[in-house]
Amino acid sequence: MNRLAGALIAYVVLGVLTWATISDARIRAATLAILALFAVKSILRRKDVLRPDGESERNASEGSAWDGQDFSRAAKAPTDERL
Repeated sequence: MNRLAGALIAYVVLGVLTWATISDARIRAATLAILALFAVKSILRRKDVLRPDGESERNASEGSAWDGQDFSRAAKAPTDERL
């Protein structure tokens, strides 16, 4: 099970618990609306999380953007060339 499916199942479970435990219709509706907004946000943000730089689906399946790249020089402090 992937993380999105787990999140959506959790939202459904929370919605069922909300329906079963909250008797006031206005509070129940507000709670379910908030849960629905979280579910929609999870679905819409899925694409950004999977491909943050907007690369195509084919490129994303070939490997991570970090494969084979050396970032060790970027982490080093700059040197003073005047010495």
